Amino acid sequence: MKLAVGLSLAIPAILLAWASKAADAPAVATSIKPIHSLVSAIMQGVGTPELIVDGAASPHTYNLKPSDASALQSAKVIFWVGPGLEAFLEKPLESLGSGASIAELEDAPGLVKLKFREGGAFEPHDDGETGHEHEEAGHDHDAHAEGDHDHGEFDTHLWLDPMNAKAMAAEITTTLVAADPANALTYQANAKALDEKIDALDKEITGIVAPVKDKPFIVFHDAYQYFEHRYAVRVAGSITVSPENMPGAERVSEIHKKVADLGATCVFAEPQFEPRLVNVVLEGTDAKAGVLDPEAATLEAGPDLYFTLMRGIANSMKDCLSRES
Repeated sequence: MKLAVGLSLAIPAILLAWASKAADAPAVATSIKPIHSLVSAIMQGVGTPELIVDGAASPHTYNLKPSDASALQSAKVIFWVGPGLEAFLEKPLESLGSGASIAELEDAPGLVKLKFREGGAFEPHDDGETGHEHEEAGHDHDAHAEGDHDHGEFDTHLWLDPMNAKAMAAEITTTLVAADPANALTYQANAKALDEKIDALDKEITGIVAPVKDKPFIVFHDAYQYFEHRYAVRVAGSITVSPENMPGAERVSEIHKKVADLGATCVFAEPQFEPRLVNVVLEGTDAKAGVLDPEAATLEAGPDLYFTLMRGIANSMKDCLSRES
């Protein structure tokens, strides 16, 4: 009986201590689901970060809501990729985030950055300069701009290379430890476990795409360079480089011809964007349709999302590219 009474008294004490610890955790805000997933994994046992771009929304077309503004204003730590991806956050962070520690993860040490590409099946990226050359698909796979701080010059879908995810996770850990040293050991232990889990994911994806990595395919927008370079898959072109700018008839015709010239392949849509253009590109060809979700529009936010996202891309590629014509 004494033991039962002792336990009944101890359990509320444990719960109170846990609640106190959670209450002491800093308020953390994150921009998009892949970043939120990495931060959530590192904060497990301490707290849960807020997510700005939730549901099926895309950072390319997002408008800040009042609840988002409130989350930014309350945050002590804010994580985002940077102005090249979440342009809608640039000005709000200057005002609403003025009291927070802001980590711009596109500047994380150790990231490999790939420049926007043009030419061939990829439409020019308007960077305000003339004669600015970028690599084409299938060429110069070792080219990168590691440590490059010139915003807008590189592809910001950095997380699609797991090694970049590891670099961002390291920066997330450093930022959280500095902001909340009382929970440093938890952050560091979680980060170590996450690092090992990402290494295992990388090996798994290599095995998934190996049978189809030489088969060319078309994507909706040019968001997959990092996945392409890591796993040597063959992205032959994109319907549009950026979903903010829908392609004209001439470009759609060019991609349609590219698909026909390549023979049987796949054209991948994305869940946030109008599939009509993909259907136009497919019409009259032997190509098959698939769906890729690089920004996790259809996935539930949380610490496991990053792994579900990456496996989903790999499996979608394998499934579509393995189908018979």
